[in-house]
Amino acid sequence: MSTLTLMINQQEHQFDDLDPRTTLLDLCRQHLQITGPKKGCDHGQCGACTILINGERINACLTLAVMHDGDEITTIEGIGMPESLSELQQAFKDHDAFQCGYCTPGQICSATALIDEVKQNWPSYVSEDLKNPDGLLVQEIAERMSGNICRCSAYPNIVKAISQVLEGQAADSSIDAPAKNAVTGIWSPPPSETQLGNSSKPKTMSGGRS
Repeated sequence: MSTLTLMINQQEHQFDDLDPRTTLLDLCRQHLQITGPKKGCDHGQCGACTILINGERINACLTLAVMHDGDEITTIEGIGMPESLSELQQAFKDHDAFQCGYCTPGQICSATALIDEVKQNWPSYVSEDLKNPDGLLVQEIAERMSGNICRCSAYPNIVKAISQVLEGQAADSSIDAPAKNAVTGIWSPPPSETQLGNSSKPKTMSGGRS
């Protein structure tokens, strides 16, 4: 195959004999020793391998390296290092938004893209107004981060960290002023109409009187 050129964290890397079946995750970890992206499920279900390609978040375990010749690829190492944390990384630290830390690189990469999506007024599944979504609501943040699993269950603090950054940037962008929603636990969606309908029906005992 021809030479593959990848731009990862603003550094150019060239590969002449790369197996075309190599995923971007394996290339980073096995070939370049860029170990920020983590291999969790290796099936695109946990989000631990989340990185940014041209500013958009993807699961690195599900995409082949040969598909991204010339793309701008950013891993957690390109967002910030211990001596130069990004605003979002600092917020994660401030709010203790990690425990074991295994999922944290993917969480931060995903949240970095989330902030850009909110600035661009992209709606999510829970947006009530698709033309004017309020990306600063706790429910919106939780939904937008639902592709990243934290097995330590640091979700409330993750939401707080992201909210802090969004609130801090609200005055300098087109983001509307955030609603003051307290994060007191893991957010869960409201019951569906079907669930409400089932709960409103009187329960009966099988074979007995209602």
